[in-house]
Amino acid sequence: MTEKEINIRFREYSTIEELPEEDRELAHAAVEAMKGSYAPYSKFNVGAALRLSNGLIVKGANQENNAYPSGLCAERTAMFWAGANYPDEAMLSIAIAGGQGGQLEESPATPCGACRQVMAQYQMKSGRPMSVIMIGSRHIWKFDRVDDILPLIFDSI
Repeated sequence: MTEKEINIRFREYSTIEELPEEDRELAHAAVEAMKGSYAPYSKFNVGAALRLSNGLIVKGANQENNAYPSGLCAERTAMFWAGANYPDEAMLSIAIAGGQGGQLEESPATPCGACRQVMAQYQMKSGRPMSVIMIGSRHIWKFDRVDDILPLIFDSI
């Protein structure tokens, strides 16, 4: 038997304003995207902003439906739209913000497992790392690649 360890590195910022300019722009877009959320059941609004290799920023917001699980997370809303409309552009970075009543939660908004796997798929498709920025009002976490939030990515097919 051999024991192994997985290490994950990320940077933590105290405010959005501490982020480098490109990341700051993406973070503000994710917060803005929260306004497009339709969350009558959970009351939890999530916004995502995605930077493509052509420089375009695409936004998405969570969309709930009373025929659960027919809704969709903000991250996948943005990624699927970008994938359908800009299939040849790499997804370089995604920022995620979440909260209630127009206010960010203190802790960073973290993507669900399905969204992490979709991020991994698009990262593999492009052959380039996709950074992930998770935004909260007290902490912002930046990961350099999807592998850091989804170790042992499913890629067996």
